[in-house]
Amino acid sequence: MTVAPALGPRFPNLRPEVVEGYLGAPETMTAQVVDGELSVMPRPRPRHQRGAGRLLRHLGPFDDDPGAPGGWVLLPEPELHLGHLPDIVAPDLAGWRRERFPADGFNDDAPAFLAVAADWVCEVLSASTEALDRGRKMRVWRRERIGHVWLLSPELRTLEVYALTTQETPAGVRDRYTLVDTYEGDARVLAEPFEALELDLAALWAL
Repeated sequence: MTVAPALGPRFPNLRPEVVEGYLGAPETMTAQVVDGELSVMPRPRPRHQRGAGRLLRHLGPFDDDPGAPGGWVLLPEPELHLGHLPDIVAPDLAGWRRERFPADGFNDDAPAFLAVAADWVCEVLSASTEALDRGRKMRVWRRERIGHVWLLSPELRTLEVYALTTQETPAGVRDRYTLVDTYEGDARVLAEPFEALELDLAALWAL
Protein backbone atom coordinates (compact mmCIF):
# COMPACT_ATOMS: atom_id res chain seq x y z
CA MET A 1 0.00 0.00 0.00
CA THR A 2 1.30 3.46 -0.90
CA VAL A 3 1.38 5.77 2.09
CA ALA A 4 1.44 9.54 2.29
CA PRO A 5 4.19 11.47 4.06
CA ALA A 6 3.83 11.54 7.82
CA LEU A 7 1.34 14.12 9.08
CA GLY A 8 3.05 14.72 12.38
CA PRO A 9 3.81 12.29 15.23
CA ARG A 10 0.16 11.52 15.92
CA PHE A 11 -0.65 10.23 12.42
CA PRO A 12 2.50 8.96 10.69
CA ASN A 13 1.90 7.31 7.30
CA LEU A 14 -1.91 7.65 7.17
CA ARG A 15 -3.47 9.07 4.02
CA PRO A 16 -4.62 12.70 4.40
CA GLU A 17 -8.25 11.84 3.63
CA VAL A 18 -8.24 9.19 6.37
CA VAL A 19 -6.85 11.68 8.88
CA GLU A 20 -9.42 14.30 7.84
CA GLY A 21 -12.25 11.79 8.20
CA TYR A 22 -11.01 10.68 11.59
CA LEU A 23 -10.60 14.19 12.97
CA GLY A 24 -13.86 15.37 11.41
CA ALA A 25 -16.08 12.56 12.67
CA PRO A 26 -19.20 13.85 14.49
CA GLU A 27 -19.30 13.49 18.27
CA THR A 28 -22.27 11.15 17.85
CA MET A 29 -20.04 8.67 16.01
CA THR A 30 -17.00 6.58 16.96
CA ALA A 31 -14.13 6.79 14.47
CA GLN A 32 -11.34 4.23 14.27
CA VAL A 33 -8.63 3.46 11.72
CA VAL A 34 -7.59 -0.15 11.07
CA ASP A 35 -5.22 -1.24 8.30
CA GLY A 36 -5.16 2.35 7.06
CA GLU A 37 -8.93 2.42 6.51
CA LEU A 38 -11.40 4.67 8.32
CA SER A 39 -14.35 3.10 10.16
CA VAL A 40 -17.08 5.39 11.51
CA MET A 41 -19.91 3.85 13.53
CA PRO A 42 -22.70 5.10 15.83
CA ARG A 43 -21.79 5.70 19.44
CA PRO A 44 -22.70 2.81 21.78
CA ARG A 45 -26.29 2.60 22.95
CA PRO A 46 -27.11 3.07 26.64
CA ARG A 47 -27.42 -0.69 27.25
CA HIS A 48 -23.95 -1.18 25.79
CA GLN A 49 -22.49 1.67 27.87
CA ARG A 50 -24.14 0.46 31.05
CA GLY A 51 -22.68 -3.04 30.71
CA ALA A 52 -19.21 -1.62 30.13
CA GLY A 53 -19.55 0.78 33.06
CA ARG A 54 -20.67 -1.92 35.45
CA LEU A 55 -17.83 -4.19 34.39
CA LEU A 56 -15.32 -1.40 34.94
CA ARG A 57 -16.72 -0.75 38.43
CA HIS A 58 -16.49 -4.45 39.26
CA LEU A 59 -12.84 -4.58 38.17
CA GLY A 60 -12.01 -1.35 40.00
CA PRO A 61 -10.31 -3.08 42.95
CA PHE A 62 -7.61 -4.33 40.61
CA ASP A 63 -6.80 -0.70 39.88
CA ASP A 64 -7.18 1.30 43.06
CA ASP A 65 -8.13 -0.73 46.15
CA PRO A 66 -5.08 -1.46 48.33
CA GLY A 67 -6.97 -4.26 50.05
CA ALA A 68 -7.66 -6.25 46.87
CA PRO A 69 -5.56 -7.72 44.07
CA GLY A 70 -3.97 -4.75 42.36
CA GLY A 71 -1.32 -3.93 39.86
CA TRP A 72 -3.48 -2.68 36.97
CA VAL A 73 -4.43 0.57 35.24
CA LEU A 74 -7.95 0.30 33.78
CA LEU A 75 -9.40 2.84 31.35
CA PRO A 76 -12.69 3.22 29.43
CA GLU A 77 -12.44 3.82 25.67
CA PRO A 78 -8.75 4.81 25.54
CA GLU A 79 -7.43 6.01 22.18
CA LEU A 80 -4.66 3.60 21.21
CA HIS A 81 -2.18 4.21 18.39
CA LEU A 82 -0.57 0.87 17.56
CA GLY A 83 1.71 -0.16 14.73
CA HIS A 84 3.55 1.85 12.09
CA LEU A 85 0.57 3.43 10.28
CA PRO A 86 -0.77 3.53 13.09
CA ASP A 87 -4.00 1.66 13.77
CA ILE A 88 -6.16 4.03 15.82
CA VAL A 89 -8.49 1.94 17.94
CA ALA A 90 -10.63 2.50 21.01
CA PRO A 91 -11.66 -0.67 22.86
CA ASP A 92 -14.57 -0.26 25.23
CA LEU A 93 -12.27 -1.10 28.15
CA ALA A 94 -8.54 -1.70 28.39
CA GLY A 95 -6.11 -2.59 31.14
CA TRP A 96 -2.35 -2.44 31.55
CA ARG A 97 -0.18 -4.13 34.13
CA ARG A 98 0.92 -1.16 36.18
CA GLU A 99 4.61 -1.69 35.43
CA ARG A 100 3.87 -1.44 31.68
CA PHE A 101 1.74 1.70 31.79
CA PRO A 102 3.71 4.79 30.63
CA ALA A 103 5.23 6.59 33.60
CA ASP A 104 4.03 9.94 32.22
CA GLY A 105 0.65 8.62 31.04
CA PHE A 106 -1.33 10.76 33.49
CA ASN A 107 0.73 13.93 33.17
CA ASP A 108 -1.08 17.09 32.07
CA ASP A 109 1.17 17.37 29.02
CA ALA A 110 0.88 13.69 28.03
CA PRO A 111 -0.57 12.94 24.57
CA ALA A 112 -4.30 12.27 24.28
CA PHE A 113 -3.48 8.77 23.05
CA LEU A 114 -1.47 5.80 24.25
CA ALA A 115 1.07 4.02 22.06
CA VAL A 116 1.68 1.11 24.45
CA ALA A 117 -0.45 -1.98 23.80
CA ALA A 118 -2.69 -3.02 26.69
CA ASP A 119 -2.48 -6.36 28.48
CA TRP A 120 -6.27 -6.86 28.38
CA VAL A 121 -9.08 -5.40 26.30
CA CYS A 122 -12.84 -5.85 26.40
CA GLU A 123 -15.23 -5.13 23.56
CA VAL A 124 -18.97 -4.87 24.20
CA LEU A 125 -20.55 -6.31 21.08
CA SER A 126 -23.36 -4.73 19.10
CA ALA A 127 -24.80 -5.39 15.66
CA SER A 128 -22.89 -2.46 14.15
CA THR A 129 -19.49 -3.29 15.70
CA GLU A 130 -19.33 -7.07 16.00
CA ALA A 131 -17.74 -7.78 12.61
CA LEU A 132 -14.95 -5.26 13.27
CA ASP A 133 -14.48 -6.40 16.87
CA ARG A 134 -14.22 -10.08 15.91
CA GLY A 135 -12.18 -9.54 12.76
CA ARG A 136 -9.69 -6.80 12.07
CA LYS A 137 -9.42 -5.52 15.63
CA MET A 138 -8.73 -9.02 16.96
CA ARG A 139 -5.88 -9.23 14.46
CA VAL A 140 -4.52 -5.92 15.77
CA TRP A 141 -4.66 -7.24 19.35
CA ARG A 142 -2.89 -10.43 18.26
CA ARG A 143 -0.16 -8.53 16.40
CA GLU A 144 0.43 -6.40 19.50
CA ARG A 145 0.44 -9.54 21.68
CA ILE A 146 -2.33 -8.42 24.05
CA GLY A 147 -2.62 -11.25 26.53
CA HIS A 148 -6.40 -11.45 27.00
CA VAL A 149 -9.43 -10.28 25.03
CA TRP A 150 -13.00 -10.32 26.34
CA LEU A 151 -16.06 -10.11 24.09
CA LEU A 152 -19.15 -9.15 26.08
CA SER A 153 -22.64 -9.44 24.55
CA PRO A 154 -25.47 -7.82 26.56
CA GLU A 155 -27.95 -9.05 23.95
CA LEU A 156 -26.93 -12.72 24.19
CA ARG A 157 -25.88 -12.38 27.86
CA THR A 158 -22.50 -14.00 27.19
CA LEU A 159 -18.87 -13.32 28.03
CA GLU A 160 -16.21 -14.88 25.79
CA VAL A 161 -12.69 -14.97 27.24
CA TYR A 162 -9.72 -15.39 24.88
CA ALA A 163 -6.08 -15.89 25.84
CA LEU A 164 -3.08 -15.38 23.59
CA THR A 165 -1.14 -18.58 22.98
CA THR A 166 1.95 -19.41 20.93
CA GLN A 167 1.96 -22.49 18.73
CA GLU A 168 4.35 -24.29 16.43
CA THR A 169 3.09 -24.53 12.86
CA PRO A 170 4.69 -25.79 9.62
CA ALA A 171 5.32 -22.13 8.79
CA GLY A 172 6.97 -21.46 12.14
CA VAL A 173 5.91 -20.12 15.53
CA ARG A 174 2.76 -18.02 15.49
CA ASP A 175 0.45 -16.38 17.99
CA ARG A 176 -3.26 -17.10 18.10
CA TYR A 177 -6.19 -16.49 20.42
CA THR A 178 -7.62 -19.54 22.15
CA LEU A 179 -11.13 -19.46 23.61
CA VAL A 180 -10.73 -20.11 27.34
CA ASP A 181 -14.48 -20.29 27.97
CA THR A 182 -17.85 -18.77 27.15
CA TYR A 183 -19.79 -17.79 30.25
CA GLU A 184 -23.54 -17.36 29.97
CA GLY A 185 -26.61 -15.97 31.68
CA ASP A 186 -26.41 -15.25 35.41
CA ALA A 187 -23.28 -17.30 36.10
CA ARG A 188 -20.75 -16.24 38.69
CA VAL A 189 -17.34 -16.70 37.13
CA LEU A 190 -13.60 -16.41 37.71
CA ALA A 191 -12.42 -15.05 34.36
CA GLU A 192 -8.79 -14.64 33.30
CA PRO A 193 -6.85 -12.45 33.91
CA PHE A 194 -9.03 -11.18 36.79
CA GLU A 195 -9.85 -14.56 38.32
CA ALA A 196 -8.90 -13.33 41.80
CA LEU A 197 -12.39 -11.75 42.06
CA GLU A 198 -15.69 -13.43 41.26
CA LEU A 199 -17.70 -11.71 38.52
CA ASP A 200 -21.50 -11.82 38.76
CA LEU A 201 -22.71 -11.68 35.15
CA ALA A 202 -26.28 -10.94 36.25
CA ALA A 203 -25.12 -7.52 37.46
CA LEU A 204 -23.90 -6.68 33.93
CA TRP A 205 -27.22 -7.45 32.25
CA ALA A 206 -29.56 -5.87 34.80
CA LEU A 207 -31.52 -2.87 33.47
